[in-house]
Amino acid sequence: MEHKKETHQFKAEVQKVLKLIINSLYSHPEIFLRELISNASDAIDKIRFKSQTDPDILAGDGEFKIRIIPDRKNRTITIEDNGIGMTHEEVVENIGTIAQSGTKAFLEAVEAMKKDTIAPELIGQFGVGFYSSFIVADKVTLVTKAPGARTATKWESTGDGTYTIEETKKKGRGTSVTLHLKEPSEGEPDYTDEWTIRGVVKRHSDFVSYPIVMDVERQEPLAEAEILKDADGKPIGETTRKVKREETLNSMKAIWTRNKSEVTDEEYSEFYKHISHDWSEPLEHVHIRFEGTTEYNALLYIPSRLPLDFTMRERRHGIHLYCKRVFIMDDCRELLPEYFSFVQGVVDAPDLNLNISREILQQDGLVRNIRKNLVKRLFDLLEGMDTEKYAKFFAEFGPILKIGIPTDHENRDRIAKLLRYQTTASEGKLVSLADYVSRMQEGQDAIYYITGENAATLLNSPHLERLKEKGLEVVLMTDPIDEFIVQVLRVFDTKKFVSAEKGDLGITTVDEKKRHEFDGFFAFLKEELKDHVKDVKASTHLKDSLSCLSGETYDMSPYLERIMKATGQKTEPAKRILEINIDHPAVANIRFLFEKNGKDPLLADYAGLLYDLALIAEGGKVEDPARFSRTVGAVMAEAITAEELMGGDGIEV
Repeated sequence: MEHKKETHQFKAEVQKVLKLIINSLYSHPEIFLRELISNASDAIDKIRFKSQTDPDILAGDGEFKIRIIPDRKNRTITIEDNGIGMTHEEVVENIGTIAQSGTKAFLEAVEAMKKDTIAPELIGQFGVGFYSSFIVADKVTLVTKAPGARTATKWESTGDGTYTIEETKKKGRGTSVTLHLKEPSEGEPDYTDEWTIRGVVKRHSDFVSYPIVMDVERQEPLAEAEILKDADGKPIGETTRKVKREETLNSMKAIWTRNKSEVTDEEYSEFYKHISHDWSEPLEHVHIRFEGTTEYNALLYIPSRLPLDFTMRERRHGIHLYCKRVFIMDDCRELLPEYFSFVQGVVDAPDLNLNISREILQQDGLVRNIRKNLVKRLFDLLEGMDTEKYAKFFAEFGPILKIGIPTDHENRDRIAKLLRYQTTASEGKLVSLADYVSRMQEGQDAIYYITGENAATLLNSPHLERLKEKGLEVVLMTDPIDEFIVQVLRVFDTKKFVSAEKGDLGITTVDEKKRHEFDGFFAFLKEELKDHVKDVKASTHLKDSLSCLSGETYDMSPYLERIMKATGQKTEPAKRILEINIDHPAVANIRFLFEKNGKDPLLADYAGLLYDLALIAEGGKVEDPARFSRTVGAVMAEAITAEELMGGDGIEV
């Protein structure tokens, strides 16, 4: 099928990406070369993988290379591969549009960073690597040919919002990308310069598995027979000549196959940056060689920060799977559980079937064995971290690690030991549950906890007043998943989890005679608030506050209820118990008013006020803010008037 030259318009979001790339400042403009080399390597990976089941696809060209061709005279640089290539339709689909989800996420990430420069990891992580060419070029020409195709396809754009596609000729399969370079400003590198190119390749692409080659020009001495000499035997004229030869710029070291003692920290760091597109140093790594009945190598990294694209549904898993150094896939979710999905790295298993599918991976005994060992080594790594480094890790990845509590029964206890929380006694620092248990009072058999949106609010929760009075430490849980963690764990080190806002804590008792004095008043409050609470009782939680809301032991907490509502899940609002501090003077005065005149209209306002104050104390919202404001205003006015009438001596209200 013949294709005439066509002009297309970039989609609106793609135009925004191009505009950002062309007009923004870059701390690492050489990223374009890394991305184009990475794309070329991926293309070779694909055809090499296909050739395992279809050897004819190579058509005699099995010497894989990525070639860099600089042209200083014409100010161009070309990156060429003999990989899988693309058909006309694939060019239209892949080069003309960019994955829309990636484009949108890229724009959102750039906006969120609010900087004049675009961080280099954004380019790699959001799949817009090809367009990084426009950082240094004012025109980009791509020529590509699929295996067995009769003709090639040419794509060209100046980044002005349009691109052209036409049919062309090309010798052999693969893709070449030619960048028509902008003139470098003073102090900027020249990407047609041999040593500039060598430096970029060494820094960012040294570990690419295929030769990155470039023709270089060198002065070489002439052979003795080629040198003209005078009568005295002295050379006449030139004794050297310029010779062009192909040189390989990268080491192609499969770093994971080497002994740990042979690999430097710098090499480990650079390889991490190569596979992760992250310019930050990794927080930690583990290099593993398993030997025995089955043998495999693994090199895993824990990043120093959460990838910017981590929450994207289309984000790729960080594990690259190889078999005898032959690339199989770069999104191997089967080798690590979801709670380790932030881990980056490579696994090379020689005994795997090269044509293995995801369905087979899930059932393969070797894969299950590898997964088990990788998880074990990662736990060992985390447990061995020093306090400061682990604090950095948990601040970034703690909420993700917690996913393992409800999903991985086998390793639940190891994960629980890695959890960190702020407590009422930790002075803002995160501590382990083991630390909490070690500080428990003699005879204490419960780990007290409370859940909510932020630690500051929880620290001042009225539910904790009696616990604080008794010197009992409380764990402050502020991640939404913490609600599920305590429900699944139930105990830690034989100590059961007890919510500070549910049920009777059993640490104080209410004087029975005094409690009975409030029976009638509580019955009135229960009837008045019957649409909101299921019972009213004397509180065992409160010391200074007027009221609070508590639930039965197995009731849903108000925080979990808010989370479920926020995520669109239907939940029936659970009625809870209104606890009243019968030792509070204001409560005594309201009860006195009730005993004096049970039909006083003020009592309804006071009942509503007691309920609203309990709601506010736990971070909830009052149903009728206007009524709440009017009631508080009226109470304040009465209090001030009464104080004035009494000559400033004050009165309890």
